[in-house]
Amino acid sequence: MKALQPPGWPRPKGYSNGMAARGRIIVTAGVVGWNEEERFTSDRLADQFAQALRNILAILACDGAGPGRIARLTCYVTSIDEYLESAKEIGTAWREIMGKHYPAMALVEVVRLVERDAKVEIEATAVVPE
Repeated sequence: MKALQPPGWPRPKGYSNGMAARGRIIVTAGVVGWNEEERFTSDRLADQFAQALRNILAILACDGAGPGRIARLTCYVTSIDEYLESAKEIGTAWREIMGKHYPAMALVEVVRLVERDAKVEIEATAVVPE
């Protein structure tokens, strides 16, 4: 997997502009930050974001992939303001869960998610070498 960084562009913080990869693609559904019993243990965005990342890694592990195989994440949050207020805490959780791997990523604010108590939903695309 290779991060794509156009010459002269500033390096983004916490994500990559693009990723190049070859192999078998694994995609997840939108993954929320609840536990394996489908219960939210926190109403804090930072906690739910961290749990959603853990859940994504559990799904990817079913086919032998880890965080370094994630090429793209699309994150839907119910409040950009809460995300920005929690950015430092989310960054700390990111490094603990994902390491120093920063895939291409989009962050979109939505009115609400299907799971009423969810504050974040994340879709992942991973590429595993064949």
